[in-house]
Amino acid sequence: MGGVVSGILIISAVIAVGYLAARLRILGPEIQGALTRTAYYVTNPALLFTVVAGSDIRAALGTDAPLALLSAAIVGLLYCLASFLFFRRPAAETAVGAMASSYANANNIGIPVSLYAVGTAQHVAPVLLVQILVMAPFYLTVLGVASGSKISWKKLLLQPFANPMIIASGLGAAVALTGWTAPELLQKPIDMLAGGAVPMVLLAFGLSLAGRAPLQKGDGRTETLVATFLKIAGMPLVVWVLGRFVFGLEGQHLLASVIMAALPTAQNVFLFASPYGRGMTVARDVILCTTLLSIGALLVVAWLVH
Repeated sequence: MGGVVSGILIISAVIAVGYLAARLRILGPEIQGALTRTAYYVTNPALLFTVVAGSDIRAALGTDAPLALLSAAIVGLLYCLASFLFFRRPAAETAVGAMASSYANANNIGIPVSLYAVGTAQHVAPVLLVQILVMAPFYLTVLGVASGSKISWKKLLLQPFANPMIIASGLGAAVALTGWTAPELLQKPIDMLAGGAVPMVLLAFGLSLAGRAPLQKGDGRTETLVATFLKIAGMPLVVWVLGRFVFGLEGQHLLASVIMAALPTAQNVFLFASPYGRGMTVARDVILCTTLLSIGALLVVAWLVH
Protein backbone atom coordinates (compact mmCIF):
# COMPACT_ATOMS: atom_id res chain seq x y z
CA MET A 1 0.00 0.00 0.00
CA GLY A 2 2.81 2.38 -0.87
CA GLY A 3 0.39 4.45 -2.96
CA VAL A 4 -1.74 5.19 0.10
CA VAL A 5 1.21 6.48 2.11
CA SER A 6 2.85 8.41 -0.72
CA GLY A 7 -0.41 10.08 -1.77
CA ILE A 8 -1.16 11.21 1.77
CA LEU A 9 2.41 12.43 2.36
CA ILE A 10 2.50 14.48 -0.85
CA ILE A 11 -0.74 16.25 -0.01
CA SER A 12 0.26 16.73 3.63
CA ALA A 13 3.55 18.33 2.59
CA VAL A 14 1.81 21.03 0.51
CA ILE A 15 -0.73 21.66 3.29
CA ALA A 16 2.15 21.98 5.76
CA VAL A 17 3.78 24.62 3.55
CA GLY A 18 0.61 26.70 3.69
CA TYR A 19 0.35 26.23 7.45
CA LEU A 20 3.97 27.27 8.04
CA ALA A 21 3.61 30.26 5.71
CA ALA A 22 0.71 31.47 7.84
CA ARG A 23 2.42 30.75 11.17
CA LEU A 24 5.58 32.56 10.05
CA ARG A 25 3.41 35.42 8.74
CA ILE A 26 4.78 35.07 5.24
CA LEU A 27 1.18 34.96 4.01
CA GLY A 28 -1.63 36.74 5.82
CA PRO A 29 -5.30 35.78 6.28
CA GLU A 30 -6.31 37.81 3.24
CA ILE A 31 -4.22 35.49 1.02
CA GLN A 32 -6.43 32.52 1.90
CA GLY A 33 -9.46 34.30 0.49
CA ALA A 34 -7.54 35.31 -2.63
CA LEU A 35 -6.33 31.74 -3.19
CA THR A 36 -9.77 30.19 -2.73
CA ARG A 37 -11.39 32.73 -5.06
CA THR A 38 -8.71 32.15 -7.69
CA ALA A 39 -9.12 28.38 -7.40
CA TYR A 40 -12.91 28.64 -7.44
CA TYR A 41 -13.21 30.90 -10.45
CA VAL A 42 -10.07 30.15 -12.49
CA THR A 43 -7.84 27.14 -11.83
CA ASN A 44 -10.37 24.57 -10.60
CA PRO A 45 -12.73 25.11 -13.57
CA ALA A 46 -9.72 24.62 -15.86
CA LEU A 47 -8.85 21.36 -14.07
CA LEU A 48 -12.43 20.08 -14.16
CA PHE A 49 -12.73 20.85 -17.87
CA THR A 50 -9.49 18.95 -18.56
CA VAL A 51 -10.45 15.92 -16.45
CA VAL A 52 -13.97 15.57 -17.86
CA ALA A 53 -12.94 16.28 -21.47
CA GLY A 54 -10.35 13.49 -21.31
CA SER A 55 -12.67 10.92 -19.73
CA ASP A 56 -14.65 8.15 -21.39
CA ILE A 57 -18.07 9.18 -20.11
CA ARG A 58 -19.96 6.38 -21.85
CA ALA A 59 -17.72 3.68 -20.34
CA ALA A 60 -18.06 5.28 -16.90
CA LEU A 61 -21.82 4.87 -16.97
CA GLY A 62 -21.53 1.14 -16.23
CA THR A 63 -21.46 -0.37 -12.76
CA ASP A 64 -19.00 1.97 -11.04
CA ALA A 65 -20.85 5.24 -11.64
CA PRO A 66 -24.28 4.05 -10.37
CA LEU A 67 -22.61 2.46 -7.35
CA ALA A 68 -20.68 5.65 -6.55
CA LEU A 69 -23.78 7.82 -6.92
CA LEU A 70 -26.08 5.55 -4.91
CA SER A 71 -23.61 5.12 -2.04
CA ALA A 72 -22.89 8.88 -1.88
CA ALA A 73 -26.63 9.60 -1.80
CA ILE A 74 -27.21 7.12 1.04
CA VAL A 75 -24.35 8.49 3.15
CA GLY A 76 -25.35 12.10 2.46
CA LEU A 77 -28.94 11.34 3.46
CA LEU A 78 -27.73 9.70 6.68
CA TYR A 79 -25.87 12.88 7.57
CA CYS A 80 -28.90 15.01 6.70
CA LEU A 81 -31.06 12.81 8.92
CA ALA A 82 -28.60 13.22 11.81
CA SER A 83 -28.55 16.98 11.23
CA PHE A 84 -32.35 17.16 11.19
CA LEU A 85 -32.78 15.05 14.35
CA PHE A 86 -29.81 16.17 16.46
CA PHE A 87 -27.71 19.05 15.10
CA ARG A 88 -30.57 21.29 13.92
CA ARG A 89 -28.23 23.05 11.50
CA PRO A 90 -29.40 25.30 8.62
CA ALA A 91 -29.64 23.87 5.11
CA ALA A 92 -26.34 25.35 3.88
CA GLU A 93 -24.30 23.95 6.80
CA THR A 94 -26.10 20.61 6.50
CA ALA A 95 -25.24 20.48 2.79
CA VAL A 96 -21.55 21.06 3.54
CA GLY A 97 -21.57 18.32 6.18
CA ALA A 98 -23.33 15.88 3.86
CA MET A 99 -20.83 16.66 1.11
CA ALA A 100 -17.90 16.22 3.52
CA SER A 101 -19.20 12.78 4.50
CA SER A 102 -19.52 11.53 0.91
CA TYR A 103 -17.18 13.50 -1.43
CA ALA A 104 -13.93 11.52 -1.81
CA ASN A 105 -10.45 12.73 -2.73
CA ALA A 106 -10.51 10.51 -5.81
CA ASN A 107 -8.08 12.59 -7.86
CA ASN A 108 -5.12 13.44 -5.60
CA ILE A 109 -5.11 10.25 -3.52
CA GLY A 110 -7.43 7.94 -5.42
CA ILE A 111 -5.23 7.55 -8.51
CA PRO A 112 -2.00 6.45 -6.75
CA VAL A 113 -3.94 4.34 -4.24
CA SER A 114 -5.87 2.56 -6.98
CA LEU A 115 -2.72 1.94 -9.02
CA TYR A 116 -0.82 0.41 -6.12
CA ALA A 117 -3.73 -1.46 -4.53
CA VAL A 118 -5.44 -3.04 -7.55
CA GLY A 119 -3.03 -2.32 -10.41
CA THR A 120 -5.28 0.06 -12.38
CA ALA A 121 -6.78 3.53 -12.05
CA GLN A 122 -9.77 2.82 -14.29
CA HIS A 123 -12.13 2.83 -11.31
CA VAL A 124 -11.22 6.41 -10.40
CA ALA A 125 -12.78 8.06 -13.47
CA PRO A 126 -16.41 7.00 -12.75
CA VAL A 127 -16.15 8.33 -9.17
CA LEU A 128 -14.68 11.61 -10.42
CA LEU A 129 -17.37 12.00 -13.04
CA VAL A 130 -20.17 11.35 -10.54
CA GLN A 131 -18.69 13.91 -8.17
CA ILE A 132 -17.99 16.51 -10.84
CA LEU A 133 -21.12 16.14 -12.96
CA VAL A 134 -23.74 15.25 -10.33
CA MET A 135 -22.66 15.83 -6.73
CA ALA A 136 -20.84 19.14 -7.16
CA PRO A 137 -23.65 20.80 -9.17
CA PHE A 138 -26.25 19.53 -6.68
CA TYR A 139 -24.47 20.70 -3.54
CA LEU A 140 -23.37 24.00 -5.09
CA THR A 141 -26.96 24.68 -6.10
CA VAL A 142 -28.19 23.93 -2.56
CA LEU A 143 -25.46 26.16 -1.11
CA GLY A 144 -26.21 28.98 -3.49
CA VAL A 145 -29.96 28.90 -2.89
CA ALA A 146 -29.72 28.35 0.88
CA SER A 147 -27.25 31.21 1.27
CA GLY A 148 -29.45 33.70 -0.63
CA SER A 149 -31.94 36.07 0.86
CA LYS A 150 -34.92 34.52 -0.86
CA ILE A 151 -35.62 31.36 -2.82
CA SER A 152 -37.39 31.32 -6.17
CA TRP A 153 -37.82 28.79 -8.95
CA LYS A 154 -35.96 31.10 -11.32
CA LYS A 155 -33.00 31.30 -8.94
CA LEU A 156 -33.11 27.54 -8.39
CA LEU A 157 -33.05 26.79 -12.12
CA LEU A 158 -30.39 29.35 -13.01
CA GLN A 159 -28.04 28.68 -10.07
CA PRO A 160 -26.12 25.79 -11.71
CA PHE A 161 -25.48 27.84 -14.84
CA ALA A 162 -23.93 30.69 -12.84
CA ASN A 163 -21.24 28.50 -11.25
CA PRO A 164 -17.87 28.42 -13.08
CA MET A 165 -17.07 24.84 -12.05
CA ILE A 166 -20.41 23.52 -13.24
CA ILE A 167 -20.01 25.41 -16.52
CA ALA A 168 -16.51 23.99 -17.00
CA SER A 169 -17.70 20.45 -16.23
CA GLY A 170 -20.55 20.78 -18.73
CA LEU A 171 -18.22 22.04 -21.44
CA GLY A 172 -15.81 19.17 -20.70
CA ALA A 173 -18.64 16.64 -20.98
CA ALA A 174 -19.65 18.13 -24.33
CA VAL A 175 -16.07 17.82 -25.60
CA ALA A 176 -15.80 14.22 -24.36
CA LEU A 177 -19.09 13.16 -25.93
CA THR A 178 -18.47 14.84 -29.30
CA GLY A 179 -14.80 13.85 -29.55
CA TRP A 180 -13.81 17.41 -30.44
CA THR A 181 -10.15 18.28 -29.90
CA ALA A 182 -9.40 21.80 -28.73
CA PRO A 183 -6.70 23.70 -30.67
CA GLU A 184 -3.31 23.74 -28.97
CA LEU A 185 -3.41 27.52 -28.52
CA LEU A 186 -6.59 27.05 -26.47
CA GLN A 187 -5.76 23.82 -24.65
CA LYS A 188 -2.23 24.75 -23.50
CA PRO A 189 -3.31 27.77 -21.40
CA ILE A 190 -6.12 25.68 -19.90
CA ASP A 191 -3.61 22.96 -18.98
CA MET A 192 -1.30 25.54 -17.38
CA LEU A 193 -4.12 26.93 -15.25
CA ALA A 194 -5.29 23.41 -14.36
CA GLY A 195 -1.81 22.58 -13.07
CA GLY A 196 -2.15 25.24 -10.37
CA ALA A 197 -5.53 24.09 -9.08
CA VAL A 198 -4.49 21.36 -6.62
CA PRO A 199 -1.54 23.16 -4.97
CA MET A 200 -3.58 26.37 -4.70
CA VAL A 201 -6.42 24.61 -2.86
CA LEU A 202 -3.98 22.75 -0.60
CA LEU A 203 -2.10 25.95 0.27
CA ALA A 204 -5.37 27.71 1.11
CA PHE A 205 -6.37 24.75 3.27
CA GLY A 206 -3.02 24.90 5.09
CA LEU A 207 -3.47 28.62 5.71
CA SER A 208 -6.88 27.95 7.27
CA LEU A 209 -5.38 25.51 9.78
CA ALA A 210 -3.21 28.23 11.31
CA GLY A 211 -6.18 30.33 12.34
CA ARG A 212 -7.86 27.96 14.79
CA ALA A 213 -7.17 24.49 16.15
CA PRO A 214 -9.50 21.76 14.85
CA LEU A 215 -12.33 20.17 16.82
CA GLN A 216 -12.90 23.16 19.08
CA LYS A 217 -16.01 23.23 21.23
CA GLY A 218 -18.66 25.33 19.52
CA ASP A 219 -17.11 24.81 16.08
CA GLY A 220 -19.35 21.91 15.09
CA ARG A 221 -17.25 19.23 16.76
CA THR A 222 -20.10 16.72 16.89
CA GLU A 223 -20.96 17.31 13.23
CA THR A 224 -17.30 16.88 12.33
CA LEU A 225 -17.01 13.56 14.16
CA VAL A 226 -20.23 12.22 12.62
CA ALA A 227 -19.18 13.22 9.09
CA THR A 228 -15.71 11.74 9.66
CA PHE A 229 -17.19 8.44 10.83
CA LEU A 230 -19.56 8.28 7.87
CA LYS A 231 -16.75 8.97 5.39
CA ILE A 232 -14.11 6.64 6.82
CA ALA A 233 -16.30 3.76 8.05
CA GLY A 234 -19.89 4.23 6.87
CA MET A 235 -19.30 4.81 3.17
CA PRO A 236 -16.96 1.81 2.67
CA LEU A 237 -19.52 -0.41 4.42
CA VAL A 238 -22.36 0.92 2.25
CA VAL A 239 -20.32 0.37 -0.93
CA TRP A 240 -19.36 -3.16 0.13
CA VAL A 241 -23.00 -4.11 0.82
CA LEU A 242 -24.28 -2.55 -2.41
CA GLY A 243 -21.39 -3.82 -4.50
CA ARG A 244 -21.55 -7.37 -3.18
CA PHE A 245 -25.29 -7.96 -2.90
CA VAL A 246 -26.87 -5.48 -5.34
CA PHE A 247 -24.35 -5.09 -8.16
CA GLY A 248 -22.81 -8.56 -7.79
CA LEU A 249 -19.19 -7.38 -7.64
CA GLU A 250 -16.39 -9.55 -6.30
CA GLY A 251 -12.62 -9.85 -6.30
CA GLN A 252 -10.50 -6.91 -7.46
CA HIS A 253 -13.49 -4.96 -8.73
CA LEU A 254 -15.18 -5.03 -5.33
CA LEU A 255 -11.89 -4.18 -3.61
CA ALA A 256 -11.32 -1.18 -5.89
CA SER A 257 -14.84 0.13 -5.27
CA VAL A 258 -14.53 -0.12 -1.48
CA ILE A 259 -11.08 1.50 -1.56
CA MET A 260 -12.53 4.44 -3.51
CA ALA A 261 -15.19 4.79 -0.80
CA ALA A 262 -12.59 4.78 2.01
CA LEU A 263 -10.63 7.71 0.58
CA PRO A 264 -10.53 10.87 2.73
CA THR A 265 -12.74 13.88 2.07
CA ALA A 266 -11.61 16.01 -0.86
CA GLN A 267 -10.24 19.52 -0.33
CA ASN A 268 -12.84 20.68 -2.86
CA VAL A 269 -15.47 20.52 -0.11
CA PHE A 270 -13.63 23.35 1.68
CA LEU A 271 -13.26 25.17 -1.64
CA PHE A 272 -16.99 24.88 -2.41
CA ALA A 273 -17.96 26.14 1.06
CA SER A 274 -15.55 29.11 1.09
CA PRO A 275 -17.33 31.55 -1.27
CA TYR A 276 -20.53 31.19 0.75
CA GLY A 277 -18.87 31.36 4.18
CA ARG A 278 -21.00 28.47 5.40
CA GLY A 279 -19.76 25.29 7.10
CA MET A 280 -16.10 26.10 6.43
CA THR A 281 -14.87 24.97 9.86
CA VAL A 282 -16.67 21.62 9.65
CA ALA A 283 -15.37 21.11 6.10
CA ARG A 284 -11.81 21.92 7.17
CA ASP A 285 -11.91 19.66 10.23
CA VAL A 286 -13.49 16.71 8.39
CA ILE A 287 -10.84 16.93 5.65
CA LEU A 288 -8.10 16.99 8.27
CA CYS A 289 -9.54 14.13 10.36
CA THR A 290 -10.31 11.86 7.42
CA THR A 291 -6.88 12.49 5.89
CA LEU A 292 -5.17 11.53 9.13
CA LEU A 293 -7.34 8.41 9.55
CA SER A 294 -7.36 7.33 5.92
CA ILE A 295 -4.07 5.42 5.93
CA GLY A 296 -5.32 3.05 8.62
CA ALA A 297 -8.79 2.83 7.07
CA LEU A 298 -7.45 2.01 3.61
CA LEU A 299 -5.10 -0.63 4.98
CA VAL A 300 -7.97 -2.24 6.94
CA VAL A 301 -10.22 -2.19 3.86
CA ALA A 302 -7.52 -3.72 1.66
CA TRP A 303 -6.91 -6.47 4.23
CA LEU A 304 -10.57 -7.30 4.91
CA VAL A 305 -11.98 -7.13 1.38
CA HIS A 306 -8.96 -8.69 -0.34
